[in-house]
Amino acid sequence: MSTPKIVILGAGYGGLMTAKGLQKELNYNEAEITLVSNHSYHYITTKLHEPAAGTSHHDHARIPVQSVINTKRVKFVQDRVTAIKTNEKAVHLESGKTLAYDYLVVGIGSAPETFGIKGLLENAFFIRNIDGVRVLREHMEYSFAKYQTEKKDDLITIVVGGCGFTGIEYVGELVDRMPSLCREYDIPLEKVRIVNVEAAPTVLPGFDKDLVDYAVKYLESKGVEFLLSTPIEECTEQGVMLKGGQEIKAATVVWTGGVRGNKMVEEAGIETMRGRVKVDEFLHAPGFDNVFILGDSSLVFPADGERPYPPTAQMATQQGQALAKNLSAKIRGREMKPFKYEAKGTVASLGSKEAIGMVGNRKLMGGSASFMKKIIDMRWLFLLGGISLVIRKGKF
Repeated sequence: MSTPKIVILGAGYGGLMTAKGLQKELNYNEAEITLVSNHSYHYITTKLHEPAAGTSHHDHARIPVQSVINTKRVKFVQDRVTAIKTNEKAVHLESGKTLAYDYLVVGIGSAPETFGIKGLLENAFFIRNIDGVRVLREHMEYSFAKYQTEKKDDLITIVVGGCGFTGIEYVGELVDRMPSLCREYDIPLEKVRIVNVEAAPTVLPGFDKDLVDYAVKYLESKGVEFLLSTPIEECTEQGVMLKGGQEIKAATVVWTGGVRGNKMVEEAGIETMRGRVKVDEFLHAPGFDNVFILGDSSLVFPADGERPYPPTAQMATQQGQALAKNLSAKIRGREMKPFKYEAKGTVASLGSKEAIGMVGNRKLMGGSASFMKKIIDMRWLFLLGGISLVIRKGKF
């Protein structure tokens, strides 16, 4: 019998944890493991809002893949996936190479959900990867640099679409960044306008009301404007048009309003809902016992719930850990165990010193929540690369 081939697509939270787990669980001769990513590094999506605002360097949000996997156990291929051919049990790459598989793990992430908003993809910035946040930060700084010569208020107006986790955490970083940015370009801080727009009637929908109230009050005290129950209808080069006809002129528009699954999964002939796959209890794609879906492209429902869990880094990490054990069991002819998500708590930062969160039944606000956020971030770094990675990348 030939050695089974496992191909993992994507070096995000789910893909990396699957690769790390498999290299630990399996012996050298039990499987050929290949990890494919179009980047040479893993970027920490939960930290991208910091370099996007300029409060930290983008290098703090990326980790070289080959520094955290055993390349003698896992073959790393830096290439872009162009097609998944489930009927051929093969993955096609941009370089022209084809990878055959016996088991496929799909963790290739998501695409922005634009909800059909005209001009959004063309004119807004997105907090989705290292390249994108570099461009966003440089654009914002260039706009501020032009203000003294052009004196246009739109140059120092920032519209953030979406009041979910990414939107709120990015706004919190902007609040931290503005004093130094204004000093650098001789701009009165009170002239800067940060507007957070949300179609839903509340900030952080589904989050505890006391914590939401704390976050809104804190950010408003720093000058942030919230426009709730206010959908964006169009994004232009000049700013945004809101439902009802109001226009906000802004040089910088950032969209954080949600994600959908990667279209490549749909094109593979896998059943999807808005590009995401409703997986079974073993994370199988429907109709495939050798294809597993992780992270943003997967839909996992609570046993008694009608709404899926949100696609978080915590979810993808646990999926990767569980799948590594299950794939090892499957290869050895043993039974797999159903995946059960265990929420460890949720914390949203409001800059470097403020945050809100729920850990168990306990509500955290302010400095204690900010400390817990740092602990959560360092736990991921420890799981991925041990204490040395915590020391290199952790914020203390």
